[in-house]
Amino acid sequence: MFKITKRSVEALEVTDKEYIIWDQIIRGFGVRVYPSGRKAFVVQYRSGRRSRRITLGQHGNVTADEARTRARKLLGEIAGGADPSAAKHAKRHAPTVAGLCDRFLDEYVDQHCKPTTARDYRSIIRRFIRPKLGLIAINEVTRADVVAFHHGLRETPYQANRAASMLSKLFNMAEDWGLRDAGSNPARRIKKFREEEKKRYLSADEQRRLGEVLAKALEDGSETIYAVSAILLLIYTGCRHSEILTLKWENVTTHHLELPDSKTGRRRIPLPREAYDILADLPRMEGNPYVILGESETSHLINLQKPWRRIRKLAGIEDVRIHDLRHTYASVAMQDGIDPFTLKEILGHKNLTTTLRYAHLADEDVQRAAGSVASRLALSVRSDIRRPPLRVVG
Repeated sequence: MFKITKRSVEALEVTDKEYIIWDQIIRGFGVRVYPSGRKAFVVQYRSGRRSRRITLGQHGNVTADEARTRARKLLGEIAGGADPSAAKHAKRHAPTVAGLCDRFLDEYVDQHCKPTTARDYRSIIRRFIRPKLGLIAINEVTRADVVAFHHGLRETPYQANRAASMLSKLFNMAEDWGLRDAGSNPARRIKKFREEEKKRYLSADEQRRLGEVLAKALEDGSETIYAVSAILLLIYTGCRHSEILTLKWENVTTHHLELPDSKTGRRRIPLPREAYDILADLPRMEGNPYVILGESETSHLINLQKPWRRIRKLAGIEDVRIHDLRHTYASVAMQDGIDPFTLKEILGHKNLTTTLRYAHLADEDVQRAAGSVASRLALSVRSDIRRPPLRVVG
């Protein structure tokens, strides 16, 4: 009778072919001997119709007594219905976060997201998620991993918060696809960093300087008529950057821009006379459906940032982003007394909360108005006040 012990294992002969010798006390517990002289403890069992084998450890790293204890425990779990070999295989071959990202982009983003959103998702995955979490198996990512990931981006709070939200979306999809247990999303309810909202908009003097630079650029040909027109259209309509660059002639009417698929869905934008006149002066290219033409004969201007950087430098407003032109539109609208509900429709916001964030742009006018009201009231109130005589104490 062979019993696996330290002495009996060390006495096993090494041959040209590997072989297994089984313990006679614990059924399924054995030791495998390799031609190299290496010896390893194994457990063999049946799962359904399949025979499976698990290595418990190499002799020398694991003692015979330790291997026997592990074998008893493992065989007990197997008797209870467990299949440790399958679980080990599944863990070893579990899809990684990188694989989840690939599937998310292929099966979800390309089907359900707008191009701008898809571009943002791809950027976040490429720059942040893949480098930090890509090699980790999906079902092994913990909340601590996500918190550490988020904390590591604390110097750029906006990007950190977007990346955390992106992870939450990824793991929700992993649950839907059966790659994680339901309700196990480790990125759910991650405490977001506080974001400082950028409040830049053009003053009246800056608007004047920008207008002068645009006129000169058009006159001397330093910028194309399409780049200059795109910037003017952004100023006059409050549109988003992408809405103007991808605008097609078929969506232009006398009084509106009819956008079939903007960031917030189908959108009808009022077209003021000033903007219409700009459109009327733009040359068209046969076979090209776009309003703002670029270098390609069949597409639109791709990069407005380069001409914008040149123009804003000449205008002395180098800290102004293209999106700040939309802020400026909202600022002027607030100063002119346009109510938030109307402005919400003009700007194409989904909810009023987003529009109300622009209310701070009219703070100076609100302050002046409040001061004016207080001054008028003070004239009446003070005339009725009779100061009591001073009381001398002492």
